[in-house]
Amino acid sequence: MKLYYSPGACSLSPHIALLEAGLPYDLVKVDLKAKKLENGDDYLAINPKGQVPALGLDSGDLVTEGPVIVQYIADQAAAKNLAPANGSDARRQLQEYLGFINGELHKNFSPLFQPVFDDEVKGFFRTRLMGKFKYLDGQLAGKDYLLGKDFSVADGYLFVMLKWADRMSIDLSEFKNLMAYKDRVAARPQVQAALEKEGLMKAA
Repeated sequence: MKLYYSPGACSLSPHIALLEAGLPYDLVKVDLKAKKLENGDDYLAINPKGQVPALGLDSGDLVTEGPVIVQYIADQAAAKNLAPANGSDARRQLQEYLGFINGELHKNFSPLFQPVFDDEVKGFFRTRLMGKFKYLDGQLAGKDYLLGKDFSVADGYLFVMLKWADRMSIDLSEFKNLMAYKDRVAARPQVQAALEKEGLMKAA
C-alpha cells in the first residue's frame, strides 16, 4: 500500500492507523499547493480530488476520505482491535465519532488555515470549535479513549485535531479530560513513530 500524505495534515490519522495495525506501506509525500509528488509527478493524475490522505492499494485501487481509509486499515488487521466488528453497536459508535470529528472539527478548522478570512471570521470558527471540544471533553470522562479502554482509529483522528488546535494557538487547557487524553495518545509508541516519520517530533 502507498499512503499519500503531507506532514501534519489530516493524513497523519491513517499514518497512525497503519503503524498501529502493523501493515506494510510506503509513504509518498505530496506538495498540496503544487499538487506534485517529490519526484515531480502530477498528484492530480493519481487522485483527482487533489487532497490527502489517499491510500493506494496493491490492487491498483485508490481509497480516499480519511474516515473511510482508517476503517479500511482497521479491517485489514482485525486482531489489532482498531475498530469494532462491522455491524456491531460499537462500530456504529466509532462511525459516529469519525463523522463528528470529520464534520464538526475538521471542517471548522479549515477556515483557520485560509489567509483570505479575516480575524472576525476566524474568531467565529474558533468559538464553534471550543464548543465541539467541550462536548468531547465530556465524552471522555472516566474513559481512556473514545470507545473506552481500547484505542481505535477515531482516537488517531481526534489526536490530529488536537495537534491542529496547538498550531492555531487554541487554548484547550480548561478541558482536563481532553488534555489527559491527548497526552495518553501522544505517548503511544506508534503515534510517536508517525510523528517522527513526518518530521513533527519537535511539535509533539
